Amino acid sequence: MFDQVLEAKERIKGFANITPVMTSGTLNKLVNANIYLKCENFQKVGAFKFRGAFNAISKLTDKDKSRGVITYSSGNHAQAVSLAGRIFEIKTTVVMPENAPIIKCEATAFYGSDIVKYNPFEEQREEVASKIQGKSGQILIPPFDHYDVIAGQGTAALELIEEVKSLDYLIVPCGGGGLLSGSAVAVKGICPECKVIGIEPEVADDAVRSFRTKILQSVKNPPTIADGTRTASLGKITFPMVLEYVDDMAAVSEKAIMDAVKFLFFRMKLVVEPSGALGIAALLSGTVKVEGNAGIIISGGNIDAETMKLILNS
Repeated sequence: MFDQVLEAKERIKGFANITPVMTSGTLNKLVNANIYLKCENFQKVGAFKFRGAFNAISKLTDKDKSRGVITYSSGNHAQAVSLAGRIFEIKTTVVMPENAPIIKCEATAFYGSDIVKYNPFEEQREEVASKIQGKSGQILIPPFDHYDVIAGQGTAALELIEEVKSLDYLIVPCGGGGLLSGSAVAVKGICPECKVIGIEPEVADDAVRSFRTKILQSVKNPPTIADGTRTASLGKITFPMVLEYVDDMAAVSEKAIMDAVKFLFFRMKLVVEPSGALGIAALLSGTVKVEGNAGIIISGGNIDAETMKLILNS
């Protein structure tokens, strides 16, 4: 799988941004370690998801591209597929929940996708997409449970380790496990002694419980502010990869997530969505303790005004 990450790096070159690695003396002092933030909030579409979507779509045959692409997503993968589809000039359809952040819906539409809304409390997004796919014949590019998507996501961690040279820890947000799986594969391929830790919200801790029990767990429509982690469970591909490559998992409170967003905004002048701040939340809350050099994937920055206002006033 590491070879697939290396190939993805070459495939997305010139299309995906090489995002900055940022540091904070204040943060280092607070946690007594050297922290390196891989800022995917500066990636195209404002999130790491562009890497995986572009990698997967770029590998389709011309015949498959002519059929178009369909996916389901609460926002960041939706935008990524939509933009990649525009780049390759193919038709894209995105199934999105009715409660998806407005900013993510608007961006997805702006890039050119047809959006199909569904009620997440009454319908399953996979079933909605499957019905449409059955009629349209479009190719499904799922948000995380797909080898080419996972390989693309892993390029963020690959860039980080290549820049900082050595890491003792890598802390990664976890929703469906695509970013976590790809990141773990990438880092272990270069720095096998690096400890990889996945972070989830406490109210959406299906992956943490799956990791502990070695039995796939799920949480349906978790009430977390970190909308990018509302995925019900790890996937058929990502679950075994997490068990194989990830060293530990931890969960953080909603308060810790909001405190992390505020820290990044006020102290580092970074706009980060709640899902993207999970690693910082784990460190600042003391849920995860590190020493030496630790990398954190800041997975995205797509936060709407009302959510940011709520957090900053909390």
